[in-house]
Amino acid sequence: MPRPEPGLAQGWCALSALHDRIEAHIERALQAAHGLSVREYSVLDVLSQQHDGDGGHVRMTELADAVVLSQSATTRLVNRLEDRGLLTRYLCPTDRRGIYTDVTDAGRRLLAEARPTNETALREALDLAEARPELAPLVAAVRTLRTPARTA
Repeated sequence: MPRPEPGLAQGWCALSALHDRIEAHIERALQAAHGLSVREYSVLDVLSQQHDGDGGHVRMTELADAVVLSQSATTRLVNRLEDRGLLTRYLCPTDRRGIYTDVTDAGRRLLAEARPTNETALREALDLAEARPELAPLVAAVRTLRTPARTA
């Protein structure tokens, strides 16, 4: 039986608390300014990055993995965004079982308007969390993270 690691549970609780605080702060900001949830913003962002990266599209299964939602939750979310004219879906031309999702021009415009709100809310949430001693080390770690550059 593995030995208990002191502080492991407390570290996980602190990480979870930081995530929840950040997500709630961003959610309020995005809803108020753009009528978007954090999840909706994430879907538009993932699709936009894919579109920018290779001019492509994303399969629904890949989208679910990218935004960390179940297939059914992703489908419901995509349905709502499609109803708003922000996304489009179509069958994969080489595999009729596959469904692709892509962001529309309206979705790209809304995402461009919402990005500064998201960034500002993220900075504000991190600043607020940093004042809490149990969260400060995690905030410091988040601030030092950088996404690796894409390779061609």
